[in-house]
Amino acid sequence: MKYISTRGNAPILSFEEAMLTGLARDGGLYVPKTVPTLSHADIAAMAGKSYEEIAFQVMRPFVGDTFTDAEFMDIIAKAYANFGHSARAPMVQLDNNHFLLELFHGPTLAFKDFAMQLIGQLFQVALNRRGDRVTIVGATSGDTGSAAIEAFRGLDAVDVFILYPHGRVSEVQRRQMTTPTESNVHALAVGGTFDDCQSCLKDMFNDFEFRDGVKLAGVNSINWARVLAQVVYYFSSAVQLGAPHRKISFTVPTGNFGDIFAGYIAKRMGLPIDRLVVATNQNDILHRCLSTGEYRMGDVIPSISPSMDIQISSNFERAMFDAYDRDGAAIANVMNELKTNGGFALSQGVMDVLREHFESGRVSEAETSAEITHSLAAHAELLCPHSAIGTQVADRLRDTNTPMITLATAHPAKFPDAVEAATGIRPPLPPRMSDLFERDERVTRVDNNLDALKAIVKDRIAN
Repeated sequence: MKYISTRGNAPILSFEEAMLTGLARDGGLYVPKTVPTLSHADIAAMAGKSYEEIAFQVMRPFVGDTFTDAEFMDIIAKAYANFGHSARAPMVQLDNNHFLLELFHGPTLAFKDFAMQLIGQLFQVALNRRGDRVTIVGATSGDTGSAAIEAFRGLDAVDVFILYPHGRVSEVQRRQMTTPTESNVHALAVGGTFDDCQSCLKDMFNDFEFRDGVKLAGVNSINWARVLAQVVYYFSSAVQLGAPHRKISFTVPTGNFGDIFAGYIAKRMGLPIDRLVVATNQNDILHRCLSTGEYRMGDVIPSISPSMDIQISSNFERAMFDAYDRDGAAIANVMNELKTNGGFALSQGVMDVLREHFESGRVSEAETSAEITHSLAAHAELLCPHSAIGTQVADRLRDTNTPMITLATAHPAKFPDAVEAATGIRPPLPPRMSDLFERDERVTRVDNNLDALKAIVKDRIAN
């Protein structure tokens, strides 16, 4: 299995190389050269299997010869051993043909755990085999950072630096990043937005002297292994509702497009997905683009769903790469236009391809709060704001003939203020995290300054 860059001017890599590299050296994102497919019989045989067994079957073709079957099965087992539900990703029924996929039973109560726990194990095995050490730098709007720190804390072969926008994540998200005591993890509160953090991260990767000097690796959703791990729960949930013998639709609350792009990969692999619906908050650049063909950045407006407060959706580049018939030069031109002019327009042909696979909807702040209130009253289900955005859009767009699965991306206790304001109930943290607010925090405030951030990374890995 080989991996190529969306911008067409970077080395072709193996799975292990693409995983450890993260961002391609031409600024693009790695994608598989070909997408393997599973037969109708292969998918049907997943019925009744454990999440781990399905994960092995779905991901194994993408890994190539990086790991033996025994190694890969062991990695998967370790990745999901600490989840709080034996099904890993259980479903509950909200309404006729509307189901909620609970992706918040991992160690940090968010869907990012499905990918990050796996990546932690993948990195550990690969780096130990190489006798190597890397520096991971990640940018987060809240959940990626806490999931990364939880996955890599205390590991011998990795130093982790997480950049998050100061004052723009929930208190639970912040404390999950700032309270771990292991010396190899570092939380950096950056003055600015998530897009500022993500921009600094990409600039670090594009500074090859710095990148090679600190052995930089990335675990944001720019990393293909992140997307791959998320493909699994599309299969596991769809099979429960009758796939491949019937089509299933999905609604995905997303800002960075990675989670729904995983659904697109599942569809490419042969899973009979009818509709993939993007659900956005008031920072609705994805909805605007899919509606108008214009991708234009605006100001990021803080919301009660902060993980979606994004204007640069990195993984949208992967979808455009396919829509442009895998023309790397065309993608390089489009992304350069985004950087220089703050946006771009897509041709009608490209939009037709994107709309063949993706639909979208936007939810306001008031509608989000109202949906949290409604869900508790109508379904006895307490939702986080992001999940509420998903169910609101799903109810608006779904039909009653095809099962719709909405992804519940985080536990309501990660956003207690928003949930309490809507319902009067302050959701408690699980018992294993009940002392989170009593733990000491360890965090470094940093200006939105690339040189300052690079200096901190260099200094801490040297000491």
